[in-house]
Order: sequence, then C-alpha cells, then structure tokens
Amino acid sequence: MPRDFAPIKRRRLSDEVSSQIQTRIAAGELRAGDKLPPERQLAERFGVSRGAVREALRNLERAGVVSLQAGAKGGAFIGRGDPSVIGDSFRNLYQLGGVSLDDLTEARIWLESTVVRMACERATEQDLAVLTANVDEAERLFLAKRYNDKIDVHIRFHNLLAEATHNAVMVMLMSALMDVMRDFAHAVGGERTDQTIKARRRFLAALSKRNAAAAVAEMTEHVENLQARYRTRMQGRRIAAN
Repeated sequence: MPRDFAPIKRRRLSDEVSSQIQTRIAAGELRAGDKLPPERQLAERFGVSRGAVREALRNLERAGVVSLQAGAKGGAFIGRGDPSVIGDSFRNLYQLGGVSLDDLTEARIWLESTVVRMACERATEQDLAVLTANVDEAERLFLAKRYNDKIDVHIRFHNLLAEATHNAVMVMLMSALMDVMRDFAHAVGGERTDQTIKARRRFLAALSKRNAAAAVAEMTEHVENLQARYRTRMQGRRIAAN
C-alpha cells in the first residue's frame, strides 16, 4: 500500500474503516485480488479496535467489495464485485412494498428496449444460436408440462439477450432486474400456455434481421401482455384465497 490509513476520529468507526478502504479502491490503490493486512495490523493503522475492523470487513463482504477467506492462506481480499448484490437490493424493495409490479414493468420496458437495440447491432451468430437454443429448451419443457422449470429458462433468455450486447453494465442491470422477476414468476406459478414461446420466435426473427424497431416492438408488447396476465392470475389467487 503506497500510503498509510488515517486514524479514525468520528463515530461509526466501522463505517469510517469501510469508507477509507473503498476510497483506496476508487483511487486504484487497491485492486481486485489484493490482500489486505491482518485485522490486528489494520486496527493499528486505523487507530480503532479489531472489532470495528471486523465489522467493516463483514459489511464490505456483504456489499461484494471484499472476499473473506478462511485457512492458512486466507484473509481479506479485494473482490471483483458481485452483481447479485444489486438483485438482492431490488428483491428487498419489492418484498417490502417499495417497488410495484407497474414499476418493474416500466423499468423492464426501458431497459429491454435499450438492450434489444444494442443486441441488434452487436449480437454474433453464436449469440443468436444460444438464444434460439434457449427458446427450444423452453418449448421442450412446455410440451413436457414442466411449467415451473420453464420459468427459469424464460428468465435466462433475458440475461442471454443482455449478454448479446457485450456490455458488462447491461448484463449486470438485467441480471438484477430478472432476479426479482424470477421470484415473482415463481410466486404466481408457471404459465400453461405457449404465448411466451411464440413471442420469442417472433422476436428472434426480427433480431436475426437486425430490425431493431420490430424487435423492440415485439419485446415491449410481450412484457406488457405478460404484466396483464400476471395481474389476472394474481387477482384469481386472491379470489380463491377468500
């Protein structure tokens, strides 16, 4: 490390420790894979207790910034980032009522529209083949009446589409959003129709032709129709429960 840590003078010592470590990462002084000094040494450098350092490292681990490894060669290592942390935050917001189905649908349409346009420009033949294989798998599961298994395949389609943009941020955002949608879809149960599969085939036809306008229109219509079907099924469940 090029320079020492500054002693902590404010309350919330663990937060101050976390802040200084994150500042070093942002400045490029700490990089993914770097090992931090042992807790005792960090405590001395920060001028705080080992407990404050331990709490800070655990908070950073939950945020995906630090990886804590056990064993003789273990310790605290700067992580490579964990996109699932964003998904967990979205999931918590939805479960606590901070995010509605309308919010999710609106965000999906905005994000998917951008992703589709990028994929139309950047998707390789291999990307298209992987997307087609995904739809084929969903159709096999539908014919086998494995409706709940089909949910995960449908969710994976959106993540594969994001990967076809070859943009890491788009992949991360889509993954976070689809983590919430996966939970929601499993809660209402797998659809017993092939509407989504048919929509996927139409979408892939437009994508293969690099027709961004048609592909965006098809994806938007699918997401809006899916929201309507979800809402109908949710209402049906409420009626049945009463």
